[in-house]
Parts: sequence; C-alpha cells; structure tokens
Amino acid sequence: MVPEHFSRFAAIDWSGAKGSRHRGIAVALCDKGDAAPVLVDPPDGVWSRQAVLDWLVARRSDPMLVGFDFSFSAPFMARGAHLPGETDSVRARDLWAYVDAHSADVDLGAASFLEARRSRHFYLGAADGAKADFMHFRECETWFNAQGGGKPSTVYDAIGAAQVAKSSFAGMRLLHRLDGAIPVWPFDPAPSKGAAIVEIYTTIAARAAGIRKGLSKMRGPDALDEALTSPAIGSRPHAPLARYDDHATDAILTAAWLRASARRTELWHPQAMTDAIAQSEGWTFGVA
Repeated sequence: MVPEHFSRFAAIDWSGAKGSRHRGIAVALCDKGDAAPVLVDPPDGVWSRQAVLDWLVARRSDPMLVGFDFSFSAPFMARGAHLPGETDSVRARDLWAYVDAHSADVDLGAASFLEARRSRHFYLGAADGAKADFMHFRECETWFNAQGGGKPSTVYDAIGAAQVAKSSFAGMRLLHRLDGAIPVWPFDPAPSKGAAIVEIYTTIAARAAGIRKGLSKMRGPDALDEALTSPAIGSRPHAPLARYDDHATDAILTAAWLRASARRTELWHPQAMTDAIAQSEGWTFGVA
C-alpha cells in the first residue's frame, strides 16, 4: 500500500541532549503544493521532547506524514538481540518499552541508559576498549552504505559530534509514550487516514537536492533556497529566518523532500526489507 491522503508534511530535527529544553530540536511543516516549509514555533520559545510528543498527539488525526531524524531501533538481525546478554526483545516496540522503563532522565532523555551500559553495549570513549568492537549496524544502514549512500552511524557509538545514540534512545522513549496514538512505519502498516511517523535521514534529502557529500549543511539562505528549488524537491524559496543553523535548515529541506517523495512506491516497499527486519529493526524512509 502507498498512502495517498497526506496533505501535510513535517520533519523534526531531534536531540538527545541532557536537560529539559533543547535548541537542537527544530520542527518544519508544509502543506501540499510548492510553498516552502516553515518552522513551527515551540512552546515557551524552545522545544522540549515532551512538547514535541504533545504536539504530535494533538495532531494524530491530521493527514500528516512526520519524519524524525533518529534511529528507531538498535540492530537486531546481525546478532539476534538488541542488547545481547541483556534484552530478550524481538520486536522494536519491546525495546522501546525496555528503554523507557530503565531511563530516569528528565524530558524523555536516555543519557543515563547509555552511561550505565558503557563498555558493555555502548562506546563512550577509549576506556571502553576498541571502538571497532561496537560497530554493529541495522540492515537498512548496511544496505544504504552498499548502495553508495555513505558510511552509516550506529546507535552503539555514543561519542562525537556525529553520534546518533543519545538522540535515538531518547526517541525510542517518545515512540513508546505515543502508545499507538499514531502509526509508526514500518512497525505499523501505512495508514489510509490520519498521521503517520517515519524515520528519516536528512542526508538523503540533501543528496536528492544535489548537495555533494561533505557539504550537507546549509548555514545560510542562499544554500537553503538552492536546495529547496532543485528539481527533485520542487519548492519555492523560503521566508527568511531569524537565525540559520543546521537544525532549522535540515528540518525545512527534509519536510519539502518528504512532500516530494511521499507517493514513491519503492520507498514504502524497500526491496531488502523483510517482515522480520521491519518488526525488529525498522527501516529508514528513503532507503530503497
């Protein structure tokens, strides 16, 4: 099935940072057509993760496709467990529940979850051993790399500017707290009405817009408009922003890319995604 009812498209640049307010979170929204996405104003001036959850639940009946920029699961297929020797989860949903139950951080954070398991499951520095021993990947990440998409990140690597571990495990808490209010693809079938959530990778949108590897970050209005108005994205230029940063520009471009890509059959039916992969690890929308 390829859903055809979506008329709104949102991209959320996510954050796993400690604390209750996060300038690293940006929400961009657009309607069908070609008007450029706009940033959604956060409550109290800065987004919290809980505020994003509340925003989503309030719009669960909207015909809106929402993309989150974090990994929706840990690898499972490669080793037969999400956290070998600790979890018996087979479905990603069970991993979400486990992470939520074992994380005491404020605002759906998960930093303490990773820190309590450093060297056993997560690499947080040289004291944990050889970083190569933690490089385990989901099937969609391996497929993306094999197709020339680039070197993937793993949720077990929790150090450095490019790490996705903290944001991903914080995101798993949010997905668990949704409690079925909104379908999450591919764990749930694509719906025929209402909202749906997919995992996105902002680099895919950047490549579609013609931005070369190593130059994915758009830090000014001209670069953003060049990407938005590219043939693959098909958006009009954006309204000027008060401040330009990677979070805002990534969210704006990716929302427009979602709009342009939402009816592509191959993205909803990736050739390498089996039912077992879909339920245990999930898949990144845009990796075909």
